[in-house]
Amino acid sequence: MNNNLQIRSGVVGGTLLSTVINISLHDVVFTCVMAVIGAIVSFAVSSFLKWLFARKK
Repeated sequence: MNNNLQIRSGVVGGTLLSTVINISLHDVVFTCVMAVIGAIVSFAVSSFLKWLFARKK
């Protein structure tokens, strides 16, 4: 049981460390910009649809 936990911890730790090392600042900035663009588009579409349906009533 203890050996299985050590193997799992090693695999998870190694995977996380290798992932963190390979993430660059460019990737983080790109993700943030895409999230902001997505939020703005989502808000705009929601507002437009709300306005459109309110206009039909």
